[in-house]
Amino acid sequence: MAAERLQFHEMGLDDRLLKAVADLGWSQPTLIQERAIPLALEGKDLLARARTGSGKTAAYAVPIIQRILDSKQSVREQDVRALILVPTKELGQQVQTMIRQLTAFCSRDVRVADISAKADLSAQRPILMEKPDVVVGTPSRVLAHLNAQNLVLHSSLEMLVVDEADLLFSFGFEADLKNLLCHLPKIYQSFLMSATFTEDVQTLKELLLHNPVILKLQGSQLPDSSQLQQYSIKCEEEDKFLLIYTLLKLRLVQGKTLLFVGEVDRCYRLKLFLEQFSIPACVLNSELPVQSRCHIITQFNQGFYDYIIATDEQSLADPTAAPQTPAGKGKKKKSTEKGGKNKDKEYGVSRGVDFQNVANVINFDFPTTVESYIHRVGRTARADNPGTALSFIAHTELDLLSQVEEALMGDNSDCALKPYQFKMEEIEGFRYRCRDAMRSVTKQAVKEARLKEIKQELLNSEKLKTYFEDNPRDLQLLRHDKDLHPAVIKPHMKNVPDYLVPETLRGIINPLSGRRRKRREKPKPQGVAKPSFKKNVQGKNPLKSFHYTGGRNRKAK
Repeated sequence: MAAERLQFHEMGLDDRLLKAVADLGWSQPTLIQERAIPLALEGKDLLARARTGSGKTAAYAVPIIQRILDSKQSVREQDVRALILVPTKELGQQVQTMIRQLTAFCSRDVRVADISAKADLSAQRPILMEKPDVVVGTPSRVLAHLNAQNLVLHSSLEMLVVDEADLLFSFGFEADLKNLLCHLPKIYQSFLMSATFTEDVQTLKELLLHNPVILKLQGSQLPDSSQLQQYSIKCEEEDKFLLIYTLLKLRLVQGKTLLFVGEVDRCYRLKLFLEQFSIPACVLNSELPVQSRCHIITQFNQGFYDYIIATDEQSLADPTAAPQTPAGKGKKKKSTEKGGKNKDKEYGVSRGVDFQNVANVINFDFPTTVESYIHRVGRTARADNPGTALSFIAHTELDLLSQVEEALMGDNSDCALKPYQFKMEEIEGFRYRCRDAMRSVTKQAVKEARLKEIKQELLNSEKLKTYFEDNPRDLQLLRHDKDLHPAVIKPHMKNVPDYLVPETLRGIINPLSGRRRKRREKPKPQGVAKPSFKKNVQGKNPLKSFHYTGGRNRKAK
């Protein structure tokens, strides 16, 4: 069977496109690419369901680029030929990056513009006036430009793509999408790409597609247990913090990890809690500027950070979401309404964004829908890489767990969540430390942290934007996981005494940092120790140090 698989060079693609594919290290197409690309090149409409991380973006990007290159053979004026609609800004930037990588050797012939960022329409107008071949954007931004007549599609558009189609309506784009269709020509080729088939996708299919070819490639919406290990553990609020501390501090969880929470406040509460133990983590939520969010994702993919705490804020709009503590119910609702003005409705980290080489996803707060669970867990075990998903389940979330299990079992019995075998009694010794840390993380500390982070990121995003454009290397030095420190930090908390480590783990892990351990193991000199006066005197003697510095300065002159 492997020998019969269609290869990229057998699809009739342009040599420049094949060279870009080779440079990306794609030896052979994924299943969705193998099936979708030839059909798309034939001009057929497509409705494709393939699990997240299966290469859906390239499955529509490759035929779009190929068709534009073909059309450029005959002399034609420059026009917008393809429109790609995405639910979030982060995904918009990712799609643009992918198309730029694929057009690396034909960038003069195929130009792409991402207009999903929340800039002034007038600022993006010059980009659209150049009529890029491919335009990427959220439905609301594209519609705004169409209404402002910065973008004209009714005569030139040939291809329309709706990526992550199952999320467009849930992000509130239904009205925008229907209004946008009035600006399109009567005949065009459409692609609908989705991780799940929902009623919303069915509605979109009726709106956009004409006699489509339907591709349902994977029976399961998530990889099977040989690639993705899924676990759940029942624990209440305090135990969640105790468990996350143990897993991260004792390095029982290794590799890049995404921690998902339900609300922005919980995001900062968890970050401040981890700061108490000197565990750095980045925060991703809808209140941060889009440039900061995209920069955090890029740096995470490059290996700058190990942990990201992300909010999956679709759950805030879900009235069925169970509150974490009954006492805080009213206040939490109020705070989300109050903060609604600053929230970006086109934010989505658990949805469609390609985090690279994520080893683990931890659902600190369990998602409120099956779709949300699939999209969160789909950030790991992408392509052929292995991954682990661990969900913390409070007693109020048991119904949600059974819904997810039912949906996954329906797809494939090999996809179920296994119970995480962890003896909580063995880590009871850490409980007093966690309580101590949680006492420091007050509501006021969370509020201050939230304000401080937003101010800091706004400064990074706006004031330094022009500087970073001129000095792109310095952007690598900008870090997003620095301590916020509104809570009182106790220095002894960052170390783990040996007597607190569970007996079963004592031989396996060493909670001390590598630097500390090396210093302890340094052998003591044998015999009489020589005084270190001569070694230090050169640095401390002002005459010698002055003479040395002066000499160096003279040489420089």
